Amino acid sequence: MSSPVICAPDALGRPAAFAGKEGAALLLKRLSTLPKLHGVAPASQLEVRPTPEMVSSGIYEINKLTGGLPRGCLSEICGPASSGRTSVLLASLASATRRGEVCALMDATDAFDPVSAAAAGVDFERLLWVQCGLPNKKHDREGHAFSRAKKIHSKERALTSEGKNYKLLERALRVTDLLLQSGSFGLVAIDLGDVPIQTARRIPLTTWFRFQRAVEYTPTVLFVVAQAPCVQTCASLLVRLQASKELSAFGPQHSEKKNLFPTHTQLLEGIRVEGELLRSRMERKPSGSITAAFLTKTQRIS
Repeated sequence: MSSPVICAPDALGRPAAFAGKEGAALLLKRLSTLPKLHGVAPASQLEVRPTPEMVSSGIYEINKLTGGLPRGCLSEICGPASSGRTSVLLASLASATRRGEVCALMDATDAFDPVSAAAAGVDFERLLWVQCGLPNKKHDREGHAFSRAKKIHSKERALTSEGKNYKLLERALRVTDLLLQSGSFGLVAIDLGDVPIQTARRIPLTTWFRFQRAVEYTPTVLFVVAQAPCVQTCASLLVRLQASKELSAFGPQHSEKKNLFPTHTQLLEGIRVEGELLRSRMERKPSGSITAAFLTKTQRIS
């Protein structure tokens, strides 16, 4: 089998042919003398980025599946309604506040429930909760604030539902950008769980790249919760959650039965959640289909 022939300009700019191993070595030597390639470093001299520090997500099974949440990276948890995504979010916030870190939550649709968060162990003294929804009479005690809310609501009433959702989403992204620039948060979470996936996917890829670069080389964990993957290649960690269809979690007496549905005589004690690791840049080899399962607990408030 003949050796390949490579054509390239010589030192004087004239076309020349290089063949075989000796020719390839001579070609590399010639190319290194070109002014345009003077600042190009060989692969052997490139800086190897260290493996990011991993912190607990608050759920043992998720930690075992992913190794935890990487600092200085963007992580995404996706899944439909009742898939356990909110349980993972609350567990991550609780774990971060227990470590003494200050956290921020971008609540794009005002879906955050403080009672459930308190039951999960979130320390509100270390949590910045940003509500991105429109103000209303319930939250505004003063008359002028309520009148201003009515004006805003009347202006946005003419917008389509998708337009309203994207307007709230833009607020969450603007605030996230400001908080990431401060670099003083241990975990910044963006809750897009109730944002329609069509709206979430309208977020430009450049926005996620900017967020990724903002947390790089910082101890901040950027955590995104959505219905389906929307961060794309900017996510260093991507986990998909779904409720298990094989086992029911309506009580220990039903643990061996399959395909059960709650009735008026049963209490929902929890949901068995299955998690699948879709992407992890901390792994050298493709993760393939790696799954784990855990059980959520229903909080009873008396």
